[in-house]
Parts: sequence; structure tokens; C-alpha cells
Amino acid sequence: MTADQEPKQGLPLTPSVALDDAALADLMAFAGRLADAAGAEILPYFRSDLEVQNKARGSCYDPVTLADRSAEQAIRALVHETRPDDGVLGEEFGFEAGVSGLTWVVDPIDGTKSFMTGQLHWATLIALYDGENPCIGLVDQPYVAERFVGSRLGASLARRGGEAKTLRTRACEGIEAAVLCSTGREIFADGDELAAFDRVAGRARMVRYGGDCYLYCMLASGLVDLVIESTLKAHDVQALIPLVEAAGGVISSWSGGAAIHGGRVIAAGDQRIYDQALKLLSG
Repeated sequence: MTADQEPKQGLPLTPSVALDDAALADLMAFAGRLADAAGAEILPYFRSDLEVQNKARGSCYDPVTLADRSAEQAIRALVHETRPDDGVLGEEFGFEAGVSGLTWVVDPIDGTKSFMTGQLHWATLIALYDGENPCIGLVDQPYVAERFVGSRLGASLARRGGEAKTLRTRACEGIEAAVLCSTGREIFADGDELAAFDRVAGRARMVRYGGDCYLYCMLASGLVDLVIESTLKAHDVQALIPLVEAAGGVISSWSGGAAIHGGRVIAAGDQRIYDQALKLLSG
């Protein structure tokens, strides 16, 4: 395991499952059904008197709610009913292996801290892992009715009742002109990571904190130029990879390798600032 990757968390590394465009489109529609099922479970709990538990040990705080668990259970039930040969990896209930070579990678509520405080930067993340890479990424925020979807067929944002809008990252030739975002400085595991982040932040035009998965959606929408984070898990990042890449961006580990298992992750809308930021991160 490299320094910028987390353990594989049960995800098998196998030859990728070949999907033609029609099959991919059908699976994207099914991902939408999974998001609908999750949203129906989540919304009654939003901005309610909600019990919150801490999953972490010691002084760390990793909250989970009944909304998180109910949403993941709804997703798993629909996968078991409709595509019983597929596997599922979820934040709350772990890994269930399948036999199809396809695994649904799920974070029922990414941004639980925003959710529990009534803020809007949270969403359900659903990815389809084909044995080598996530081939579908869906980010759904049911309260504001925004659904971001990415695959080799393209990247789009659909709002309830409206037509899908194609997404594209924006050009940015230098870090000095870039908007850099991160969920928070506390996500960096040690002083070396924070120092590496600060080397980039010190040169950026603007730095904004907070946002979780929405940062990557805004990057795909051409509103943010760089996202740099650490201590991510596979379920935190897999849905974001197809979205960023389909919109024309780059997403990887800090060493330039695959980000599919999480760990230290960098995303950029323009190859030029990605290259510059990667050099700064490496010191």
C-alpha cells in the first residue's frame, strides 16, 4: 500500500467487465433508481430532530445517522432484488461480493456533518466499479433536486423537472489564477500533508473550505479549479472520478496514480494546473 492510498476495502481487482453503450445507459438508469430510493429514505430526516451517533474512537468525530443507514439499506435491497449478481460496497454496511464482476460503491450521505446541521453540501454517492475502475458516477442531492452523472457517455447535471445540462471544466493555466477547495484542514492526516497542501494554497488566487463531494461537482461545472484532500475512502471518491473525467478534468492520487481506493486525492479542471499542483505537493 502506498502512502497516498487506503486499503482496498474488499474491492476485487479483476479484468474489467465490458459494457457497450446501451448496457452502460441501462446501468446509469438503474443508478438513478438507486438514488431515488435513497432520497426517499433521507428526506424525512433532513432538518429534523435527528439522533446522531459517533462511529469513531477516541477524540475523533465521525457522525452517522439513521438516515445514512436507512438509505444504504434501501440501495442494497434494490440491488439484491434487481441485480442480485452484483456486489455492493457501502460506507455503513461494508462489502458484499457479487459474481457479475460489477460492484456498486455507495456513500448514502457524503457530508453527514452538513446534513446534520441543516446545510446543503451533502449528497448520495453511487458508483459502478467494473473490476478496474468506476465506469459510472452519480451524485444526487434530493433536497435541492440536483443530480450529477458522469460516464464515458459524458457528464451532466439534471434538475428535477428540467433537461440535463452538459458539464465542462474551465481552462486555468496557472495556480495563481485558480480557485482551490478542500473540505477542511482537519482532513489532512499529519503536518507533512498540511504543509504540502499549504504550498499549493499559498499560490492560489482563492481558497475555500467546506463542501465535501459538492466541490468535485463544482469543479466539473467549471466553477472551481482545484480540489485537494486526504484520508478519503473508496466510497468517498469513486462516484466523483467518472464525473470529473467526463467533464474534462483530471483526478488522481497525490503521486499521480489511480484514486479509486481513496487516500490522498487531487482533482483539477485543467491539465496545466494539475501538473503544477502535483509538483508542489511532492515538495
